[in-house]
Amino acid sequence: MKNMKTSLGKGLQSLIPKKESKIESLIKRQSQTSSWGKPKKESIFNIEIDKIRPNPDQPRRDLPDKGLKELSESIKEHGILQPLIVTKVEKSTERGQDVEYELVAGERRWRASRMAGLPHVPVIIRDSSANEKLELALVENIQRENLNPMETAIAFKQLQDNFKLTHKKIGQKVGKSRTTITNMIRLLTLPAKVQKAMMVGKISEGHGRAVLMARPSAQDALFRAIIKNNLSIRQAEERARKVAIENKAYSHGPKNPFLKKIEKDLGKVLGRRVSILKRGDTNYINIEFADQKELEKLTAYLMKI
Repeated sequence: MKNMKTSLGKGLQSLIPKKESKIESLIKRQSQTSSWGKPKKESIFNIEIDKIRPNPDQPRRDLPDKGLKELSESIKEHGILQPLIVTKVEKSTERGQDVEYELVAGERRWRASRMAGLPHVPVIIRDSSANEKLELALVENIQRENLNPMETAIAFKQLQDNFKLTHKKIGQKVGKSRTTITNMIRLLTLPAKVQKAMMVGKISEGHGRAVLMARPSAQDALFRAIIKNNLSIRQAEERARKVAIENKAYSHGPKNPFLKKIEKDLGKVLGRRVSILKRGDTNYINIEFADQKELEKLTAYLMKI
């Protein structure tokens, strides 16, 4: 299934001044005052590009060459319109102390500038803590238009876990609603194969949300149906609702200890989750399996009994 996002006009977008992004706003707010609370004006320096190194804690490792090439061509013709943000790093060498610079924000511009052959790039030198650098890198990543849903979800989760931010606070930092943050983070609870499919653009975020509508034991089957039948988001949602309605027809009420023991014993023997359900006056034994291969193994085992 094709990725729903397009990347038209990225080269043009790099030339036209845009409204201040959240990452720019965050950098400006943090740099407007010094530790003594006095106004602080930051200067722009031109430094050797070979003196700059990427942030080792950069949350996103996948930087596609296609987008970089477009940005590189733009930089060749018009230069860098927005300075990179770096921190100064001193290191000891045989000749004494040497100075390098570590990126805080602007890794794509740095890589594209190297590709364009620029010897120097404009930078703002910041004195940032490790946490500030990570937060800025995360927010910058989230603001990119070409992030896939899983990269965005992972970045939100890192902001939540590393900085103890609520979903509301994260939303304020990146310009999104609290519910959007919550729903994105929920994508990380999906089976690994579903997450991978969203990562590579095989299914969209909307398909992932549809899979979330199904109970965990039914998510794999719904995902396979989406791939096999090339279901649209609406069709996937309708199928998820249908499965949910069918499941409600079965009784999932409290079981007596005897039935719980039977479920547990059968599960151990079969190596799969077993549920005993009731629908009306009829009882059912439900045995879960992941795919056709598991079904064939299960069938072969039961036929021998």
